[in-house]
Amino acid sequence: EPDGFSIDDLVRRKVEPWTGVRNYQARNFMRDDMRRGDGVLFYHSNCAEPGVAGVAEIVGMARPDPTQFDPRSDYHDPGSKPDDPRWLLVDVGFKRKFKRTISLAELKADMRSQIAGDAHYIAKRPPAERQRLVLQVLEQFNGRNASEVARRLGIGRTTVYRILKQPGKASA
Repeated sequence: EPDGFSIDDLVRRKVEPWTGVRNYQARNFMRDDMRRGDGVLFYHSNCAEPGVAGVAEIVGMARPDPTQFDPRSDYHDPGSKPDDPRWLLVDVGFKRKFKRTISLAELKADMRSQIAGDAHYIAKRPPAERQRLVLQVLEQFNGRNASEVARRLGIGRTTVYRILKQPGKASA
């Protein structure tokens, strides 16, 4: 979100905790599968031109997100307790800023190309990175079901499930 925290902010700060994730599947993925060194797409949402603005890297493992305990935070969760935290964060480090934002429409087209067998960059990614892409889109749409993610990406729901279930999880 360019008005919230943008790729330009990450350029300046170098490393930032990824706070405010309130999707159980994304939380579980951060906890169970994200490792230091994993690449992630830095996505701007809630702005005039949503899309991927750059590449970041996981530099810190999952830990409790303190915003869940702060009543002043937009991400406060009164049901989460410090001795049993519900929400996690990972630290994200800057890798690369794109010259322009890659729109959701372009991502959809690239995903369609992947499904059709074209050798675009996403298709060349290991299965775990394809899983991360689908989960990032799932997080962007606030945990709506796989049907909604498939519709937004322009792919079949079965394809979403197949990508999510593929082996190849990143190792530490």
